[in-house]
Amino acid sequence: MVPVDVLGVRQQRRDQEIVVLLHDGASDLVVPIVIGPREASAIAMAQAGLPTPRPMTHDLLRDVLEAVHVRLERAEIVALDGGVFFAELVLSNGARLDSRASDAIALAVRTTSPVLCSAEVVATAGVEVVDVAQEEEVERFRDFLDHVTPDDFTADD
Repeated sequence: MVPVDVLGVRQQRRDQEIVVLLHDGASDLVVPIVIGPREASAIAMAQAGLPTPRPMTHDLLRDVLEAVHVRLERAEIVALDGGVFFAELVLSNGARLDSRASDAIALAVRTTSPVLCSAEVVATAGVEVVDVAQEEEVERFRDFLDHVTPDDFTADD
């Protein structure tokens, strides 16, 4: 298992899917997990520290854990099977609970608990982080190389 940062929730332009992005800093890969709009809202609101007028489901679960003096030790993304991500909640009393990945992440964000991801899942589903500015700079350099002439390097006296 490797620790990942929850970068946030994004909507994909091409197909309007909503994804939560998990970043593995060691490999610099991002794991996008498709989630529903309610889970996206729950994660985004918790990350932004926005209060809700009434407790959402993830707030209720956090409050129940507090009431019974149990902590969420960590959320683990344990497997990817047929395009479905599987997660487990690891509790301070030793219990491990099966969970949807989006729910595990939403609860972890609310409890400031770490999120870990199977190295195999990162290797399978992870995509490289693209630095747009760096990519544009490389493209300008390629364009320069395509059009450069020896005269570009002579000194005008």
